[in-house]
Amino acid sequence: MSLASVVEPTGAGARVPAVVRDLELSEALPAIPATDPAGRRADRIWLLVRLFTEPLGFAVLDVPDGGLAPEQLAGAVLARFGPAIAERVAAAGGIADGQLPVGGITVPGPVPFLARREEVLRDAPPITVVVCTRERPEQLAACLDSLLDQAYPRLRVLVVDNAPATDATARVARAAAERGPVDYLVEPVPGLSRARNRAVASAPGEILAWIDDDERADRYWLAEVARALADHPDASVVSGVIVPAELETQAQLLFEQFGGHSKGRGFTPDVFGPATAHRQSPLYPLPPFGTGANMTFRPGVIERIGGFDRALGAGTPAMGSEDTLAFTQVLRKGGTIVYQPSAICRHYHRRDLDGLRRQMRGYGCGLTAAYTSLVLHNPLVLFPLLRLIPTALRDLNGDDSLRNAGLDENFPAELMSANRRGMLAGPLAYLRGLLAPRRATGLGRRAAPDAPSQTSRTQTMRRT
Repeated sequence: MSLASVVEPTGAGARVPAVVRDLELSEALPAIPATDPAGRRADRIWLLVRLFTEPLGFAVLDVPDGGLAPEQLAGAVLARFGPAIAERVAAAGGIADGQLPVGGITVPGPVPFLARREEVLRDAPPITVVVCTRERPEQLAACLDSLLDQAYPRLRVLVVDNAPATDATARVARAAAERGPVDYLVEPVPGLSRARNRAVASAPGEILAWIDDDERADRYWLAEVARALADHPDASVVSGVIVPAELETQAQLLFEQFGGHSKGRGFTPDVFGPATAHRQSPLYPLPPFGTGANMTFRPGVIERIGGFDRALGAGTPAMGSEDTLAFTQVLRKGGTIVYQPSAICRHYHRRDLDGLRRQMRGYGCGLTAAYTSLVLHNPLVLFPLLRLIPTALRDLNGDDSLRNAGLDENFPAELMSANRRGMLAGPLAYLRGLLAPRRATGLGRRAAPDAPSQTSRTQTMRRT
């Protein structure tokens, strides 16, 4: 498929690749119409299937011209999630498998998943949520709305305005602070890693959860992060799952085909640390250990790895992977990462194909730039990296690899080419990013997190 041949949907009567929605099985199942609320024909529906708010996984169903009736929906859900549903219903004293209804599920006893959440929330730790942003006030406002709607009792939001050109971000933060605990901080030098490091320096001793401004947090996001922290007291980092907020354009659908943000990690909880290095090397983040758009660090963890590398991330020639490198550094220093798929954020993927092409290139560029950082700072890392080359080649070229298994035969070859070109450009891009701040400021290759300055100190905007 050529990207130039794709026509995006516009208005009533057009077609959209898919409609995205949650499906809560404790409620009556809905009928799914063949059109979305804007009157556009929906080819498929992407369902996040939940039971008593716990995500079981997702299902993608074709939508016929007449739509999907509740009984058709029930059959599809049972075929995929029947054993998981039966297990949870039985744990709450419900009926046995084979007698299981779908839709309006009730149980006679307490639901263990909900009971544990309530227990965790009774002793909930304070969490600071950091949103690094630059000149995207509308997206930021929606993100902050979702954070202020969290079912979590001890929340603070810190907005980091990176190299602002206008006061739009400050105005959004100020308006949100009228409704809840929102603080505002400026990092005057552009670069996502600099913005992240500014937040770290301003919040010593705090649990820091990170979300991007083009996301919306599930209402129970922080509650599920707190569950993971409580259930895994040795966890250095908690990472959650990111699902699509919409799939209205071909570019968004193609990104999900490429694996979205999870790249095959799915909805199975996992723990990574010294004991798991034999099954997934800390140097090989596929499937990813997590993503910077949904990650939480315990106090002091980011400082112990030297902060986020300022030559990586959005706003640098490398374009990304400051989060990937941070996860790798945590694991290499003996830390533990917990993957908690019940901690959900919803991401608005790039709607345009040019933006997706740039993103694919950025992913490749950032990955090899992160490897370049590792080797420059510890040349001995080169030897275990060389041993990973056969695995990397299989993932790059194998039809059944995690990287390629979700791609259909029409996936545009030029997107994969952009990703590979990015990989080739990554090492030089890292060196360019490394040298630029040294020329400008005389700083070393990677400094510790920046100290707050008079011009970028935290501003408390909450109404008193």
